Amino acid sequence: MRDNYELSPAEKWEQATLANNFLFYKVMRHHPDACKVMLELLLGIEIERLELAAEEAIDIDHDAKGVRLDVYAKDSSRVFDIEVQVADTKELAERARYYQGIMDIDSLKSGELYSNLKDSYVIFLCLSDIFGKGLPIYSFENLCREDTSLSLGDRSYKHFFIAPTCATMLEDKEQRAFFELLTANKAGSTFTDRLKGYIDDAKHNTQWRVQYMTWERQQAYAYRDGKEEGIAEGSRTKALEAARKLIAMHLLTEEQIAQAQGLTLAEVQQLAAEQAL
Repeated sequence: MRDNYELSPAEKWEQATLANNFLFYKVMRHHPDACKVMLELLLGIEIERLELAAEEAIDIDHDAKGVRLDVYAKDSSRVFDIEVQVADTKELAERARYYQGIMDIDSLKSGELYSNLKDSYVIFLCLSDIFGKGLPIYSFENLCREDTSLSLGDRSYKHFFIAPTCATMLEDKEQRAFFELLTANKAGSTFTDRLKGYIDDAKHNTQWRVQYMTWERQQAYAYRDGKEEGIAEGSRTKALEAARKLIAMHLLTEEQIAQAQGLTLAEVQQLAAEQAL
């Protein structure tokens, strides 16, 4: 077995489960009936008719940060964002806040009353307990701190489902079966049997396979470029700090310091001027 072996994009596709963001998106996007059942199951609500948004990428304007939502769905009075979260990035609370805000902007037309805002749900399906309290589900809404029986009533909700804990602790068998599919790729109910079939069909879709491998390569390139940029930035920071120390020692000329540290003469002169202040 090779040490530090990393799966190729093709191997990742073969081993992908519903917990894979790309596969989750494809299954839910092309089977809105399954997305509807999933939301009803997770939230304990009834949905008469669910519409998958035409485009999950939402851009506010050229100066604002846009986002791409995993699955963005709507019914007549509610909007839903469902995200599969494999790793704890330590910023999910802030992401949920931001996503909710731009979903509100997307759902309210210019000139409409704020009361026309739809109920907003941001749902994270997490593979680890990001809050560390051992609960299967963490649900949040805005409450009065002085009297928690009083809700702000802004109709915005955030739900974090901890998949491994949900798969064992939830009382509802259908819910447990869904999370067992998400965590272990095992189907234990009529609904998850259907989902498993959709997953198998998706993995035999040649076009989606090519799209996934292209996406994986782009992710790898972005990671590599970011890593190289970080290394370069770190080297520059060290060079600037070394130059400052050499300037303070007064042993070398500015030209010699610049040459030794790979900096321009102007950069060294700027450092010297700053230290002279």
